[in-house]
Amino acid sequence: MRPNKERTLLEELQQTINSERILTSPEDCVSYGFDASFGACTPDVVVQACSTDEVVTVMKLANKYLVPVYPRGQGTSLSGGPIPVKRGLVLDCSQWNNKLTINSDDMIAIVSPGVLTSKIDEEAEQYGYMYPPDPSSAHVSTIGGNLAENAGGPRGLKYGVTKDYVLGLEIVTPEGEVVRTGGKTVKNVTGYDLTKLIVGSEGTLAVITEATLKLVPRPKATKTLLALFDEIVDSGKAISALLKSGIIPAKMELMDQASIQAVEAYEPIGLPLDVDALLLIELDGHPVAIEEEILEVERWCQTMHAREVKIAETEEMAAEFWRARKMVSPAIVRVKPTKISEDATVPRSKIPDMFAALKEIKDLYQVDLVVFGHAGDGNLHPNIIADVRDREEMERVEQAVAAIFKAAISLGGTLSGEHGIGTMKAPFMEMEVGEMGLDLMKRVKQAWDPNNILNPGKIFPDKGQKLVLTNG
Repeated sequence: MRPNKERTLLEELQQTINSERILTSPEDCVSYGFDASFGACTPDVVVQACSTDEVVTVMKLANKYLVPVYPRGQGTSLSGGPIPVKRGLVLDCSQWNNKLTINSDDMIAIVSPGVLTSKIDEEAEQYGYMYPPDPSSAHVSTIGGNLAENAGGPRGLKYGVTKDYVLGLEIVTPEGEVVRTGGKTVKNVTGYDLTKLIVGSEGTLAVITEATLKLVPRPKATKTLLALFDEIVDSGKAISALLKSGIIPAKMELMDQASIQAVEAYEPIGLPLDVDALLLIELDGHPVAIEEEILEVERWCQTMHAREVKIAETEEMAAEFWRARKMVSPAIVRVKPTKISEDATVPRSKIPDMFAALKEIKDLYQVDLVVFGHAGDGNLHPNIIADVRDREEMERVEQAVAAIFKAAISLGGTLSGEHGIGTMKAPFMEMEVGEMGLDLMKRVKQAWDPNNILNPGKIFPDKGQKLVLTNG
């Protein structure tokens, strides 16, 4: 911002917002300039919003002075979602956590945007309910960020993702108007579904100030199985066969050999280092039903050439299985310091083909490619570990990432299953949605945000924009 504009904006902000929650010093602002992906850009000012009225003030002043506004939760985005690429103002909603209300009779939760996602499920459990969306960052990410990115997680296989549990929203438009979408009912077909349009729009269309979320009864029991495979493609075939059998697990997670070896080097738990892949499968439901179903899952894995299948006999044993999966991310960065996390997603029937394609990409570009993730719904997480200081390696990494996206699209898949587009995947948008599809999205953005105030520089690529990781 120009100095005079910045000074005037600050003076008007301070008339209605506590000055302690308006940050301007370089040391304060710099921490709001990045997320969990690549790139960084320090904003001119940060406002820690704690009410709808404050958001209204920010948006009206931003439009008055044509200042970009970047909504932000805890900054756990892996796609560059909240990075203030055109500087301006970061609207921090992470401190806004005063409302978490469970309406037991209607099976809903009403929440402020800064409430941690895991807290919603914890509170729902007190009433015998569950809030199913469970991104890996649930214990640190805010519900506002999850809504903006339409976050998923391991339970997405059976229960769906964030958008499937949003009944209504309170939002502030880019021009500072308060609007309520949806409501508290499970069914609602009054006009366009603005609620679903906002969820997953990555903060480009509105600021979410409150959400009404659907809850479901908590399952009475769970059962976990671990299966080891000598060929990762066989694990993909086991996934497809199992899902066609009529059993829908709550979770079905995959770890490839590289991730297994990294975990064993990081904190050994006794996994064999020579297997090509393992599957972790969790069933939930009635105790009697899942005792029978877990045996059928075991049979299917054996039919698809699993070397060994282990059924957790106790909760402690199941927790130990899942600990291995949770350790993958911290374990792989011990090998090299830079982690590029992708989430290209393919149809379930194409999971074996995607595994084969990833093997080819790893060999062709000579990159350290680790594969894990939510294999049951095709939402794989190919992670490349590298050293950002090695420019030649990072150039190969960029080529490999582009090849991963192309492989997913060619198999009928998508660029992103849960991380969003942000800045990281914008150059590839037209590859998936086509020129006309991209144009339609731009028209929606223009109609909602004529001054391009909210989160500019995201989703839509600049002309000639390419994926660049070497300046991370």
